[in-house]
Amino acid sequence: MNVETNMPQTIALVDDDRNILTSVTMALEAEGYRVKSYTDGAAALRGIGQEPVDLAVLDIKMPRMDGLELLGRLRRDGDMPVIFLTSKADEVDEAMGLRMGADDYIAKPFSVRLLIERVHAVLRRAELRREKGKTGAGDPPIERGDLVLDPGRHLCAWRGQSIALTVTEFLILKALAQHPGHVKSRNQLLDAAYDDEAYVDDRTIDSHIKRMRKKFKAVDTDFNGIETLYGIGYRYRQA
Repeated sequence: MNVETNMPQTIALVDDDRNILTSVTMALEAEGYRVKSYTDGAAALRGIGQEPVDLAVLDIKMPRMDGLELLGRLRRDGDMPVIFLTSKADEVDEAMGLRMGADDYIAKPFSVRLLIERVHAVLRRAELRREKGKTGAGDPPIERGDLVLDPGRHLCAWRGQSIALTVTEFLILKALAQHPGHVKSRNQLLDAAYDDEAYVDDRTIDSHIKRMRKKFKAVDTDFNGIETLYGIGYRYRQA
């Protein structure tokens, strides 16, 4: 809920699959959001230009204007939060979207419940960023050997090379890197990355860690910064 106006937050849902539009719209409206749905990027660009929204959920593969082009055009005018819907074969497009400023992504087929939790989390983080912007109380950069994390700019670099992380991945890595050598349980990492009210299976953390390792190994095959302690959790390796 938008506290300042006491009006429900509005979400733009953009996908050429009408079944997804119908089911996700119903679920989001049941959560109290207003939903503006579009079947292609061009129509969404016009609609959002006429009536701005609080968050956009974009499919990558669409006719007329795909999600990547739409994100690029939206980013010219602001930093509205964006979640991508991708297929499992869209890893290249997914990485490009994250570099362009997408906040998160969900692979199809997806659970509507999971999408709702991601929407809650991304909107909450956007609100926290706005509040920090008003007070000037941004988090300082974190440097751990070859790793640099800049929460204020959502930047991650390893040995000088940029790593495109989702918001969730970034928050998990930040929680680990803040205290090198300290073990974080899956539940502790869930608390760091999701709303307290979110229902997310703790094994979701394993998937995020696996994806992060893959991204780091793409630029450094010897990367071993994130350690697994089986049955306990994870920790960031001390330098």
